[in-house]
Amino acid sequence: MGAQKRLIQTLCLAAILVGSAANNAFAQDLAVQDLATQEGVASFYSDRFQGATTASGEPFDQQALTAAHPSLPFGSKVLVTRPDTGQEVEVLINDRGPFTKGRIIDLSKRAAAKLGMIRRGTAPVMVTLLD
Repeated sequence: MGAQKRLIQTLCLAAILVGSAANNAFAQDLAVQDLATQEGVASFYSDRFQGATTASGEPFDQQALTAAHPSLPFGSKVLVTRPDTGQEVEVLINDRGPFTKGRIIDLSKRAAAKLGMIRRGTAPVMVTLLD
């Protein structure tokens, strides 16, 4: 009877672990879905970060169409739109940030130029996950 009890306990533990892993994956999927569209303020990287290593491990390039986001997975593609002008740019998430309260995405200089925000430094945007 002891062997049967251990087998039942092991099977129950396995079921709990599998269920927990599935719930965790589901929760992560929901978190990404919650981020599918965000509205807020965009900024762009200072020139002093050119060549610095991003959180994804690749060197930062002001001329690439890339961006930093606090939580979207690296490699995610997003469409960044300025509702006030209709300008938009597609960027690849390869870094973490921005680290300034109230900002939702930090763009490369090239991406910021495509949105017409170089002179003002920040702009209201809508970020839409494309993946």
